[in-house]
Amino acid sequence: MKENLSQKFFIYARKSTDEKERQVLSIEAQLFELREYAKREGLHIAHEYIESKTAKAPGREVFNEMLTGIENGEASGIVAWHPDRLARNSVDGGHIIYLVDTGRITALKFPTFWFDPTPQGKFNLSIAFCQSKYVIDNLSENVKRGIRQKLRNGIWPACAPLGYINDKNKKCIIPDPKRAPLVKKTFELYATGEYSLADLRNIINDLGLVSAKGKKLSVSNFQYLLKNPIFYGTIRYGGELHEGTHKPIITKKLFDKCQAVMQRKSKSKTPTLKPYLYRGLFHCGECGCFITTETQKGHNYLRCTKRKNPCTQRYTREEIVQAQITKHIKSVSLPSEWIDWMIAENRKDKEKAIHSGSSRVQTLEKSIVDIDSKLERIFNMAIDGVLSDSEYVAKKSSFVTTKTELKEELAAFEHKSYDRFELTESFLKELNQAEEIATHGNFVAQRNFFKKIGSNPQLAEQTLTVTLKKPFAIAFKSKRATQYVARNDTNTEWYSLMRRVRDSNPRGSFPPTSLAGMRFQPDSANSPL
Repeated sequence: MKENLSQKFFIYARKSTDEKERQVLSIEAQLFELREYAKREGLHIAHEYIESKTAKAPGREVFNEMLTGIENGEASGIVAWHPDRLARNSVDGGHIIYLVDTGRITALKFPTFWFDPTPQGKFNLSIAFCQSKYVIDNLSENVKRGIRQKLRNGIWPACAPLGYINDKNKKCIIPDPKRAPLVKKTFELYATGEYSLADLRNIINDLGLVSAKGKKLSVSNFQYLLKNPIFYGTIRYGGELHEGTHKPIITKKLFDKCQAVMQRKSKSKTPTLKPYLYRGLFHCGECGCFITTETQKGHNYLRCTKRKNPCTQRYTREEIVQAQITKHIKSVSLPSEWIDWMIAENRKDKEKAIHSGSSRVQTLEKSIVDIDSKLERIFNMAIDGVLSDSEYVAKKSSFVTTKTELKEELAAFEHKSYDRFELTESFLKELNQAEEIATHGNFVAQRNFFKKIGSNPQLAEQTLTVTLKKPFAIAFKSKRATQYVARNDTNTEWYSLMRRVRDSNPRGSFPPTSLAGMRFQPDSANSPL
């Protein structure tokens, strides 16, 4: 029987997904079916309401607007595909039933569900709303259970964070070939302590790091990135740390260094100063104050700031200081014959060290197994109620952090624990390049190399003095000794000369083969000065 055309209905179509293509098609299909249904039933449609929002929680703007129209008498019925389109929560479902009870809604029409405003009809409608709520609640619980299982398996449970991409085949995240190197660069630059978050934003954004939506990152984005442990292999989810199985982009050591820099950073900004090549590099050899630079008549002069005590030091032309820097750099340079021999000996030492490191690897592996046992034990204690949730989370976080550090140390032994040999080789090559830097390098490169080879540089009586750092001091002394012998024994061969130096000082400072065991640490080779 056809409805009275004087009774007005609203059509309501809803889709909760955020995927636009699927959303439009679904709503289009609903509207087609509902219009056909209204035409067959002879329903007078006063207005159509279309919404793209989940009904899991109350607060849908279009839905509330439609109910306001019902309360104002603009219509007395609703046409929808199914009751779950109208409500999936108890508040909205209760509102619909209340409007039916008060007579504001006299008819609800569904192509897939029967309803009439009788006690039986309202009971069935309540069951339908409860069923819809059960489905959404059960779905939510299933999703949460799946997330918990993924976290137990060490799998990131959401969309890949910046620097990673989702691997649909392996069901995990992998480093993004384009963004991961830029994320690593962000940590490396910040760890130097020379860059603020605003500096990082400008530098890294210019290099091309953008969000998944293609937008440039803000300062707060960089702060969040630098605090996220996901990049060294640990997942932080819901305030709890979980051991991740994905490939780290950085080491935990680099991450911890960035956290220390972030804590040390002051919010106050220093005034912008005119850039000078040697500003803040030297101290006065007489009073210990900083040496500053100023320009007079087109030339740069270095002078003592004289802030502490009276000082008699006068101005020194920048060109004089530059010439002395060049001389210091040349003093630590070594010829190619030395370098080639030392690199070969260093590689032999590396092979020996590889064979002797197996016992440490076994110790680390045993420690990791012990941590796994402890994690399982505290999990069982939490299940049995021996540990509270807060105690369990605290203990688990501690064990996960320790295990991450052990695994990182193990990886260092298995893959890169012999980096000191690589550092030695890199250092030797630097010594070979010192002559080139001193002769043909630009002033910035010379300044950077000078900062690398020495500490506590002082300027007094227009003379620059510096304390060479241990590896470079060894190179300097050995070169001086070799030059002395060479002047008095012109027939001395390079190799026999170095062998005599080595045999005369078996523990010490410079035979080439002992450099690998010196454990020297060059100054932040990656520091972009």
